[in-house]
Amino acid sequence: MNFGAIQEECFAANTDLPRRGLIDLTFGNASVLDRAAGVFAIKPSGVPYADLSVNDIVVLDLEGRVVHGKLRPSSDAPTHRRLFLAFSGIRSVVHTHSRNAVAFAQAGMPVPCLGTTHADYFHGDIPVTRSLTPEEIQGDYEWETGNVIVESFQTIDPEAVPAVLVRGHGPFTWGTTGALAVEHAAALEIIAEMARHALQLQPGQPSIPQVLLDRHYLRKHGPAAYYGQ
Repeated sequence: MNFGAIQEECFAANTDLPRRGLIDLTFGNASVLDRAAGVFAIKPSGVPYADLSVNDIVVLDLEGRVVHGKLRPSSDAPTHRRLFLAFSGIRSVVHTHSRNAVAFAQAGMPVPCLGTTHADYFHGDIPVTRSLTPEEIQGDYEWETGNVIVESFQTIDPEAVPAVLVRGHGPFTWGTTGALAVEHAAALEIIAEMARHALQLQPGQPSIPQVLLDRHYLRKHGPAAYYGQ
């Protein structure tokens, strides 16, 4: 089977992360799914972004078995796999340690929707997961990380809010393409920085009214969207 298309898309998504300033050192990864084939491509573990080539991209099946590639896949691959299995509308997952989003994750705080920049991308607050239990951490840690993400979306549409903060860890975002998942990671970091500054200036600042959130989100998303060409 030829995995070239998802390897190329995955490589492009991964190399876009440092270009957007979302990566320090080797922290982070991106994956791209071929749902029909039941496989996904992901960055290999620990390879510096400057050294990464498209041939390094590893392909796994949805059982977690490597089906193509000579390098070990990202240690976060089980988390990506869990999200692909749970969220049927996504094709790509991105994980970064971008600094402002991580600050909220380490504080155990959701990113509140304080303005229309946030509402243009995310239909509500960016949730933060509960802490993993000692048993979850000591067990299948990366899979359990995916489980706590899925648990956080029991009452949230993952396509309307394509981002989450794993408490004490960092952000995951997703989308229908590798490029869109990266864009969501960039948007999350921007709005996290804005929210951090706003909360420093005005602690306890409330979220924008639901009517304004809805107007800004729905003018760009859904059947009645009218933003752009």
